[in-house]
Amino acid sequence: MQKLIFMGICFVAVSVQAADFESLTIEARSNSKMLGQSLMAVLKTSIQSDGPEAAMTVCNLSAPEIAGSLSKDGWRVGRTALKIRNSDNAPDVWEEQTLSEFTDRIQAGENPLAVEASTVIDGEFRYMKAIPTAEMCVTCHGSKLASPVANKIHELYPADQAVGFDVGDLRGAFTLRKTLQE
Repeated sequence: MQKLIFMGICFVAVSVQAADFESLTIEARSNSKMLGQSLMAVLKTSIQSDGPEAAMTVCNLSAPEIAGSLSKDGWRVGRTALKIRNSDNAPDVWEEQTLSEFTDRIQAGENPLAVEASTVIDGEFRYMKAIPTAEMCVTCHGSKLASPVANKIHELYPADQAVGFDVGDLRGAFTLRKTLQE
């Protein structure tokens, strides 16, 4: 075993060869890309056909199903954020610190589409990929929400924190983990 220091926190990690780490990173990137594309396709179709209020219901039901369908071959796939909409997506310590680092990197001028992080913690490979707020996202996550949208958010997510975003802000991140063989 080795100790891994990441952003001021000490974690126990299993040793991973560089080639294995790169392979896991590539696989995680692919899974996060599939999750993002699938979510955007479902939301875009729903918004265009039925409007943003209906799309929120679709997102409420479909996002966990899509993440679940990608959680295979040992991967657990999901989303998280500093300002969550669904309490099931609350970040753990590493995710919270990584999201804060992502915010700093984006504010420093790094392209939000390229912001990612990966590590090994307690025998798990961990990966996160930033989700920048797109134009479509501000309909339900922006500063100025239409009343029907705000009402639907309150209905589906009474403790919602995920509003007030502008295009380009860090909305959250795709988060993936896979237990490693010792």
